[in-house]
Amino acid sequence: MALFSKPARKDRSQPPGAHKDGAPDAQAMARGHPALEAAVARSRKLLHRRAMMAAAAGVVPVPGLDWAVDAALLTRLIPQINAEFGLTPAQLDRLAPHKREQVQKAVGMVGSALIGRLITRELVMRALRIVGVRLTAQQAAKFVPLAGQAASAALGYATLRYLGEMHLRDCVEVAKTADLLLPAPTPAPAPRRKDAA
Repeated sequence: MALFSKPARKDRSQPPGAHKDGAPDAQAMARGHPALEAAVARSRKLLHRRAMMAAAAGVVPVPGLDWAVDAALLTRLIPQINAEFGLTPAQLDRLAPHKREQVQKAVGMVGSALIGRLITRELVMRALRIVGVRLTAQQAAKFVPLAGQAASAALGYATLRYLGEMHLRDCVEVAKTADLLLPAPTPAPAPRRKDAA
């Protein structure tokens, strides 16, 4: 089973909202489904924050550090995105048997190994190998002072965004195919207050 679905062939007549590989992006795929659109927006917000962290790690001139940071960020990000779409293992276990079967069939059709599974470091490392050329270039760029670090940061950001967008598209496709009722958004945690004592 592939980690992500295979992108569609590039079609020059693709409408706006198409991803670079020719397939529609997650937001375009969710269009017309308000709950899906909201889940994509929340997930992209998470994705942007994590990609910025990956970019920050890319600036540090320590070869290999960004691979470790990317793996750690994805290990946390993928389950959060899955949760937005009701696709974590715990959420799927609570579904009625016929609905769970629909979701499993949809996951099989999409071909994602990151939906409905416990996300391990090994799964994330396989996902990172998909974009291994970018990551190798990112490592090499670190040896060029300043400009190389900037290039490494940009590649780190782009890599995490790419993997996240692929996963988002897979989640939208599964949720639509299985006609999955999405969970209510989780409220943001309240800011911590300093005790006066």
